[in-house]
Amino acid sequence: MHNKISDRILNDERVKSILNYDSDKNLLVTGVNDDFKPVLLKEITENSAEPQVVFVENNHHMEKLANSMMDVMDNVYTFPVGDIMIESLSKQSPDFMKARMTALYALAHEKPGLFIVPVHGLLKPLMPKEKLLSYERTLQLGGTINYDELIGFLVSLGYKRMNQAQNFGEFAVRGDIFDIYMHDVFLRLELFDDEIDSLRLIDPETQRSLQNIDSITLEPYAEYIVEAGEREELLDKIDELYEQTSAGLEGVTKEALEEYYDVVTHPDQLVNHLVQFAHLLEDHDKSLLDYLTPNHRVFIDDASAIKSAYDAELSAVHNYFESVLEAGQMFNGAANYLEGQYERLLNIEGATYFNLFMKSMPVSIGEMVKISVKPTEIYYGQYDILASNLNGMLENDYLINIILRDEDELNKTKQLLEDLKIPSFINEIPENSGIVLTIGSMATGFILPYMSAAILTSKELYNKVQKRKKRKQKISNAEKIKSYQELNVGDYIVHVHHGVGRYLGIETLQVGGIHSDYMKLQYKGTDQLYIPVDQMDLVQKYVASDDGSPKMHKLGGVEWKKTKAKVEANVNDIAEELIRLYQERAQAEGFQFSPDTEMQEAFEARFPYEPTPDQLASINEIKKDMEEAKPMDRLLCGDVGYGKTEVAIRAAFKAVQDGKQVAFLVPTTILAAQHFESLIERIEDYPVNVAMMSRFRTAKENRETAAGLKEGRIDIVVGTHKILGKSIEYKDLGLLIVDEEQRFGVKHKEAIKQIKNNVDVLTLTATPIPRTLHMSLTGVRDLSVIETPPENRFPVQTYVLEFNGNFVKEAIERELSRNGQVFYLHNRVDTIYNKQAHVEMLVPDASVGVMHAKMTEKQIEETMLDFVNGEFDVLVTTTIIETGVDVPNANTLIIEDADRFGLSQLYQLRGRVGRSNRISYAYLFHQPNKVLTEVAEKRLEAIKEYTELGSGFKIAMCDLNIRGAGNLLGKNQSGFIDSVGYEMYSDMLESAVQEKQGIEKEKEPVSIPINIEADAYIPATYITHEQSKIDIYKRLRKANSLEDIQDIEDELIDRFGEYPEEVVNLIELVKVKVYALMYGIYKVSEDARHYYLNVSKAATEEISGEKLFQDTQDYSRILKISVKDGEIRLTIRSKNIKELVSIMSAIQDSRMEAVR
Repeated sequence: MHNKISDRILNDERVKSILNYDSDKNLLVTGVNDDFKPVLLKEITENSAEPQVVFVENNHHMEKLANSMMDVMDNVYTFPVGDIMIESLSKQSPDFMKARMTALYALAHEKPGLFIVPVHGLLKPLMPKEKLLSYERTLQLGGTINYDELIGFLVSLGYKRMNQAQNFGEFAVRGDIFDIYMHDVFLRLELFDDEIDSLRLIDPETQRSLQNIDSITLEPYAEYIVEAGEREELLDKIDELYEQTSAGLEGVTKEALEEYYDVVTHPDQLVNHLVQFAHLLEDHDKSLLDYLTPNHRVFIDDASAIKSAYDAELSAVHNYFESVLEAGQMFNGAANYLEGQYERLLNIEGATYFNLFMKSMPVSIGEMVKISVKPTEIYYGQYDILASNLNGMLENDYLINIILRDEDELNKTKQLLEDLKIPSFINEIPENSGIVLTIGSMATGFILPYMSAAILTSKELYNKVQKRKKRKQKISNAEKIKSYQELNVGDYIVHVHHGVGRYLGIETLQVGGIHSDYMKLQYKGTDQLYIPVDQMDLVQKYVASDDGSPKMHKLGGVEWKKTKAKVEANVNDIAEELIRLYQERAQAEGFQFSPDTEMQEAFEARFPYEPTPDQLASINEIKKDMEEAKPMDRLLCGDVGYGKTEVAIRAAFKAVQDGKQVAFLVPTTILAAQHFESLIERIEDYPVNVAMMSRFRTAKENRETAAGLKEGRIDIVVGTHKILGKSIEYKDLGLLIVDEEQRFGVKHKEAIKQIKNNVDVLTLTATPIPRTLHMSLTGVRDLSVIETPPENRFPVQTYVLEFNGNFVKEAIERELSRNGQVFYLHNRVDTIYNKQAHVEMLVPDASVGVMHAKMTEKQIEETMLDFVNGEFDVLVTTTIIETGVDVPNANTLIIEDADRFGLSQLYQLRGRVGRSNRISYAYLFHQPNKVLTEVAEKRLEAIKEYTELGSGFKIAMCDLNIRGAGNLLGKNQSGFIDSVGYEMYSDMLESAVQEKQGIEKEKEPVSIPINIEADAYIPATYITHEQSKIDIYKRLRKANSLEDIQDIEDELIDRFGEYPEEVVNLIELVKVKVYALMYGIYKVSEDARHYYLNVSKAATEEISGEKLFQDTQDYSRILKISVKDGEIRLTIRSKNIKELVSIMSAIQDSRMEAVR
């Protein structure tokens, strides 16, 4: 926004009176709409030294306002609170907790800025402010701290000690180095005895230091800390409540209560359970209001909306705890929420109330300010109206700021105004009225008639939504998906020569007086094998398609050889098939589409949403493929609801421009209907005929469509597998788009393959099945990925918890109270109608529909359409809903027995909600007291971690890890894959494909025999985290330049501290290898008193003898140079490896420059 507009707003008497308001009576500001509110709040916050706290209706309003504010200013804090009742019972999203902790600290320290709080956040009990601040501890460089005390302190603050800190709330200790992952920074602290020797910020992904700092404040991770002394007090309280509650109970409820009491007071779990009772302690019933002081200025946005939101939340929470109490799962008076907070909020003196209109207020108002804001008109091409409005405003001395998205739009608008004969300026304006064009981000414009100021944006002029500045994600998910090959002790592995065994960890063995590290592997029976770590590339993690344990091989048996030979034959067949497909595609003459026309550009310009950067990249890749002569075969991965269809529609339009037909293949009839609608919506103004073939059409209509395709009257057809039928002929098919590829069976895929050869194919998928993923990664298909979410989409809040009827009831009622709908997933057809009755009993007011795979397709479609049209509130269904039908109004998903689903399935299912701009919820239930298998637990953990949008692709990778590669290349392959493991199978496949393509294999790092014995290994006391140790060994093995070695040395010192003698030797040996490579030495050996270096013939010819003697003068005492059979041999009379390295360094220059 232009600073002159800013000045106009600030100089307005009304705004001044709001800004300088200082009275203990309340102020009412009317007329401020949602377009002007962020601007007003920004001006107030930036022109005031005190913190501003705005209370809003719910999380959604908070997110919306925060997004607008973050576009225009920094220091915006949010306080997101999920469901109060769930917060205490389930593992919760770390993002919420992080945002809350950051906001609480800033509030407690009275930092200036804007705090946005949803009113139901007041129900949440918080640690008293003084207590929170008492846990802060500032560490100064050069200060002192006791080692054991620091560990104890971190644990008491709620941090979890891990081998390696990777997630928020974890810390790791390695020798004198501490890594601590706090809510806003990742810190590395190094001690020298008990002095703080260094403080550094580190990068969570690489675990390397970023910058040094002088001091840092350690802050608690836990939102509530119960100290040892308070535990006794709480246990007494719980006993008292238990006695009171059980007094009036009998039978089942009493038993349930006893069981609940035992769980809560169980010594092992005490710390976790006591937190939910902490507010019962003396003076601990504090809410966010207790963090506010007279220095915080309070704004209340739309008091009546806030009141109804607060009341609804309070009664929901109250009813929930009532029902839990009835079920014997809670003590009377112990419910974990606060009452009376709304009343306390209204009692704050001198608060500012925003209301759009004058209406009766719940508090007495001391002063009132009326601001007049007019919404702007939307012009979209009606430039005559735009001209008359602008001229009208200019006559009244208005200052008008038109905010555009980029340079191009700025120039386009300047030209447009010149054509309309309206004067305008760019960036700076000399007068106090007129039109100034600037580049910036603002969602919508507004007009301030009393201030004679107006703002217009791209939205009003061109119907383009502002590009959002990406909010920086503090933590990336990369570290969670680091590598699905991560080896843990006990994992199954495959050794290239010995077959499937089990990894037992790294051990240091002494052989012939020398210590080295070995990987210990267990084979069938009691067979064990120790492998030197420099051969670890022969070992891979075993990943298979099921969770069962594989068959282990016997050492030295023939079985492994046979297995490998079988797989090799199988791999060769597949490689032939792939190569054939690939060659046919490469040789096939596809159609070469022409570059974009003006019509294409005009068509794309009319899309209402601004494409995200990833969408643009994908569009360009697809168009480039289409403009080449060979047929396209591209896989477009984009998360659920990320606008893959938008990209596909652009490609379809391009194909039609060149007179080609497009077939859009979708897995279900409903999806066909939805895609058909969106195609019609986008294309209706252009001479393009779109038709649909599916069971929603009569037989006659389908016949007409078929005839139209044959004669070429129809340009685009959308449909289910009907459009692949034998009877369907296309006049000139140019592009096939396949949506949700993972849904098609082998038979349909074969039919698609038949069409494929010389037609361009674009495949869309949200979770690529691992096979397709791997194919694209190995380059047989091209891959485009869309990872950025569209505007106004919030991550789905995901909760993992034990099944509990009250909870289900609560979740459904809560969604219905905001007029939404619920998907209830019960994946057993035989009991699904009982489940429907159960849901009806829990929520009598809801109308409940049922859908499952045994119904006829027609019934399924009718049920689904009824649901989309709002006939049902709850749909009890099996996984049949996995495929992408949009029900924007369904924003709660309940999954029973979630531990039984695969990850990509859970992900697709979760993608059914959150398709609109409301916050949505997914509840993943598992049976109470059920011990989950490790795989299921990892899956649920993963899906919870990936709440953020854009994780589909990562999930596919993660699933490969957790359950292996499933049906990698069709059903019949999975046996072969299981016998050698996925990793090895894909390696074998890749090398077979490359061999058949005649591609040279990448050269293995040259291995020079270095026969020097030294204690060279990484002691367990230096690096305890095995995976890190394996990574370092792998990198040392691959190092082939001095820069690589230097980088590894830096990392070792940074992450693990000064390294011991054994590691020094290890690094010196790697240097010997690198120098030998550079100089052309083919053998390094030793005897009891000497080292010997043999230089190859070729290298000897390039060595200047004179330079060699000059460079080694300093070492003439111990160095002897001889030539035999045209090869130089260096003999060094020393057994000091450092001397060997310095001589090898000194001789480097004597080999002639030209060669290296």
